[in-house]
Amino acid sequence: MLLNVMRENNTQLHQGERERDRLPPISNNSTSGTDRGPKLPYPSLSFISNHKKEAGSHGLSSQFILPGIRHGRDLPPICPDVRQKHQHRITIDILPPEVRARFASDPVIPLRTKTAKEFQEDIEKATASGDWKHVHDFYLTTFDSFLELNAAFKKEANAPFNTIEDSGINTKFINAVYDTLLLTPPDTQRAVLKGIINSLLREWKGRRTKDDLRAYFILVQNPQCTSPATYVIYAHLLRQIAALAEADHYFLMHWFKKLSQKRFKQLVERLHLFISTRLFPAKPEELPPMAKCSWWIPSATKVLSLLNAANSISCTPIMPFVDFYNLTLDHTDFMEDYRTWQTQGNFTRFTFCQFPFILSTVVKKAIIQKDSEQQMISMARQSLVDKVSRRQRVDMSLLFLNIKVRRPQLVSDSLDELARNRADLKKKLKVTFVGEAGLDMGGLTKEWFLLLIRQIFHTDYGMFTFFKDSHCHWFSSWKCDNYSEFRLVGALMGLAVYNSITLDIRFPPCVYKKLLTPPVVPCDPDTPVGMATLTLDDLQQVMPDLAHGLAELLSYEGNVEEDFCTTFQVSQEELGVMKSYNLKPGGDKIPVTNQNRKEYVQLYIDFLLNKSIYRQFAAFYYGFHSVCASDALMLLRPEEVEILVCGSPNLDMNTLQKAAQYEGYSKADPTIRAFWDVVLAFPLELQKKLLHFSTGSDRVPVGGMADLNFKISKIDASTDWLPISHTCFNQICLPPYKNKKELKQKLTIAISNAEGFGLE
Repeated sequence: MLLNVMRENNTQLHQGERERDRLPPISNNSTSGTDRGPKLPYPSLSFISNHKKEAGSHGLSSQFILPGIRHGRDLPPICPDVRQKHQHRITIDILPPEVRARFASDPVIPLRTKTAKEFQEDIEKATASGDWKHVHDFYLTTFDSFLELNAAFKKEANAPFNTIEDSGINTKFINAVYDTLLLTPPDTQRAVLKGIINSLLREWKGRRTKDDLRAYFILVQNPQCTSPATYVIYAHLLRQIAALAEADHYFLMHWFKKLSQKRFKQLVERLHLFISTRLFPAKPEELPPMAKCSWWIPSATKVLSLLNAANSISCTPIMPFVDFYNLTLDHTDFMEDYRTWQTQGNFTRFTFCQFPFILSTVVKKAIIQKDSEQQMISMARQSLVDKVSRRQRVDMSLLFLNIKVRRPQLVSDSLDELARNRADLKKKLKVTFVGEAGLDMGGLTKEWFLLLIRQIFHTDYGMFTFFKDSHCHWFSSWKCDNYSEFRLVGALMGLAVYNSITLDIRFPPCVYKKLLTPPVVPCDPDTPVGMATLTLDDLQQVMPDLAHGLAELLSYEGNVEEDFCTTFQVSQEELGVMKSYNLKPGGDKIPVTNQNRKEYVQLYIDFLLNKSIYRQFAAFYYGFHSVCASDALMLLRPEEVEILVCGSPNLDMNTLQKAAQYEGYSKADPTIRAFWDVVLAFPLELQKKLLHFSTGSDRVPVGGMADLNFKISKIDASTDWLPISHTCFNQICLPPYKNKKELKQKLTIAISNAEGFGLE
């Protein structure tokens, strides 16, 4: 049906182009404000045909006919007598200034006075009487052209509204019209689609006006675009929006930001549905062949990127960044997409990697792991080739990064092993504890990580400071000659990502911003790394009390210099000794005033979070990137790096219950039923403690609870025993408790008194 409508309108458009020279001229004495020919996208507006030409009129002051204007600066030819005398076109450039000034750059919008309240009254009358003609005529007129859309929905028809802060659109009216559209008779809905087709088929080579942008802004909110039957029209709309100039995108982005959360989310969901349906259509026959509409998905993704940008620049994000993930892409050949992006970049062929916000963390983790596997395989193959070429005995241990450590010297041995095997960091990790029998099937590796993290992050070790208020660790600012242990921590984080180990590390979010500054190690070793642009919000996540004090300084209404008596010099404690630092040259002699306090606060933040720990963090940065040296890091947000390293904080115990494995028990056993009844009823804090008790971390790996391989085992012990756990294997062991009350009591005691890793 819609394809037939589109063919019909194509025919109408071509006929319209042939008839344009015969359109009646516009009367010069019109009082309606429509005495100028519209631009090319609007060649046959209904109000134009009502004007009659008076015979015998001549000269510049007489009527104009409406030709097919090809360029924005071309004027319509003057009356037929003049056109016969002058075969060439008369343009704005050759007219005298007094005549040129009479022509505005934008077409005049017809006046429409209907309000949202009057529209609602019309709907109520139509619903009660069954006569929808009045409503049908409104929709038919409103969606006939871009001009009519502006006439209906613009707050003031011919006011410019050329700002990013105000689209000039009556949002309440648009919402009312669209909320009712799907309830109208089918012929009204078809008329709207037909009008949109007519508008989109009118091409225009000149620059877009803000009224055109308003029309796109209105049309893209059409709820009809959720049906595959409308996708041909929707795709053309998206292509035109995607092809707009960057300056126009900037306006649209800011206008999208002003939408309500509900409308904004509807736009995002509509685009995701369009992309998913085009990739995996339920009924392929409903859509054109992919070969003929390969531009559909790129256009939709580019428009979605405008919404993502609008969400990012909003003071408070309109919706979580994870809602921009399209989970359908988890089932595509994303590695092929990644390889294309690696080889061709962002400018030759469309790839989803050009728009990483749409790729889920699951996809990004898989890309990083597969990329690392390729690097591991290459490293192992090269080692084997070297051995064979030297006719040496091939040892299969060459395929792995083999770490041998003694428990009493865990940190020093680990540091030595990683330094000695620096060339093998991208091989598969295998850990051996000296003097202990056993093969590393994953458990020893996880235990090594957990023990190292526990020891390195302990406050007695001195590498990191734990802030109780923010419940996170931060880099100690003491100075030394060797920062290799910070490099070890960075390498540990990289190895954890590559080997799918979730670490119980409590870094603030700004650490991950710094890790991606830049996302790829610069070639020039003198280029600063980790020097992210951080704000008071970032400091709030590390040192909330200090951030609060600085915020009060910024908002103080009195005399800052006299009341605070502060200079551009700060002091901090290092190994029990107070040291002073100038935030700028001569800072100890520069007072902080009302005029320079913003500079003081920004320099102080930069000092605390960047400069004072630069050497420590640089070692940490290079350690991480020595393992995770991958282009895939450019796809990640800081929040996603945190999830890859530490897991997600979002728990879903119902999913854990479905994925749980049992040893010695079955799902139907009374102890297991009682266990899940107790756990599902736990408050979130106790659920986190249970997860920490069982796995060594209270966070969930990227793949979700199902990837934990959580196991509940039976132990033949007295019911007086507390539950025990094997965190290396994500396993909890339960005696066969007699009832739910006893199980809850013993489980609560066990998980509430377990030792945490790296926490006070």
